[in-house]
Amino acid sequence: MKYEFGIVGLGVMGHNLALNIERNGFPVVGFDLDQKKAREFALGPAAGKQILVVESPDLLIQALAKPRRILLMVPAGSPVDAVIARLKPLLEPQDILIDGGNSYFLDTERRGAELERDGIHFVGTGISGGAQGALWGPALMPGGQPEAWQALAPVFRAIAARAEDGQPCVAYIGPRGAGHYVKMVHNGIEYADMQLIAEIYDFLHRGLGISAGELAELFAEWNQAELRSYLIEITADILRKTDQETGLPLVDVILDEAAQKGTGKWTSQNALDLGAPIPTINAAVESRILSSLKSQRSAASRVLRGPQNLPPGNRADLILAARQALYASKIAAYAQGFGMLAAASQEYQYDLNLESIAGIWRAGCIIRASLLDQVMRAYHHQPDLTNLLLDDDFRSAVEQRQQGWRTAVQTAVGLGIPALALASSLAYFDAYRAERLPANLTQAQRDYFGAHTYRRLDREGVFHTDWQAAADQ
Repeated sequence: MKYEFGIVGLGVMGHNLALNIERNGFPVVGFDLDQKKAREFALGPAAGKQILVVESPDLLIQALAKPRRILLMVPAGSPVDAVIARLKPLLEPQDILIDGGNSYFLDTERRGAELERDGIHFVGTGISGGAQGALWGPALMPGGQPEAWQALAPVFRAIAARAEDGQPCVAYIGPRGAGHYVKMVHNGIEYADMQLIAEIYDFLHRGLGISAGELAELFAEWNQAELRSYLIEITADILRKTDQETGLPLVDVILDEAAQKGTGKWTSQNALDLGAPIPTINAAVESRILSSLKSQRSAASRVLRGPQNLPPGNRADLILAARQALYASKIAAYAQGFGMLAAASQEYQYDLNLESIAGIWRAGCIIRASLLDQVMRAYHHQPDLTNLLLDDDFRSAVEQRQQGWRTAVQTAVGLGIPALALASSLAYFDAYRAERLPANLTQAQRDYFGAHTYRRLDREGVFHTDWQAAADQ
């Protein structure tokens, strides 16, 4: 028989996707350089299923129906190039290679252009949801040639997560590297969301002295309303877990260093290239970097003194303020992420559909949240919306929580609890709503030391002042 879908890379994500694809009616052929891993999959989870595990790329190509559809689930970077170089001589025009890893979008652009010269389609596909999502339904963000998407759509729609309205969490994103670009920004928002939750946890735990067990119940309660999301749900689960060795909450014995694989950093770097302000995402990336300075922080904690531990105020009021600050900050973070997508859509001619992207993220992915239904509605009512903060519902939600937002940030500052992402979110809101910012002084300084000129409020034109001569008068 001829198999309908190929997978190169049978690690946890690859083999779970293979099981998902086969379960939905598409026989799979798989290959992995690690023959031990391949055998264990063939004799274990794949046994008795329409999944063939082969020992070489040549056999994989021979087993596939044409046009071939092959998903690469290998680490980003040089491994992707190596697999493409190995497969390319075996492929024919109209065959489709799909990169399902977290590849940098400009690498995807390059690879797609190189393969297109030989008539081979290349689809950079963002996949979110982790191992369980891969098995039972991920969020999928494919970008590339529209005709390649049409060939993949039956498979991707079958295996994708389903939102509460039954819609599959997959749609064609756009040409070239659009799929991996959207996944990159998704991960940037994920960084921001996780950091905001961590800062609220720190504020309540260290600042207000609320135990992990109490916080677990608090986050579980929050997950029943406007903050309902996967990340809030798992935060409650994490805070409930007890370490069997010490009897302490497990979260209290985990080393406070957060690792990262680079997608958040890429988001920050590209935002600077685009001129898109994303201070909450940047703060989240920087917070992970700060967390990695564990030895320096330990030494500094013994010599740098913070504020006295003064009573922070009414506990119930501050818990409410924390909840309000978290939701308002999340809105600001999403506003930044979607603003970046809008800027990239124009810069790279991706023609992104922001309503559709919000729909994809409603289930399966790590940032799935009830908030995304509101994002969809906002862009449905106003496709050219310049900023989510200007949507009537989001504007009202932030205005209702603004005082609590400020109270939480002010109290954290007073207690010496770092709140990089929360404070950045609030500063972004204040800067975006300010008709006049102090950039007039910045521009005057630039003209003073570099004759960079300036514009005026009261008349058209470009002006330069001899500042030293003006100061001497």
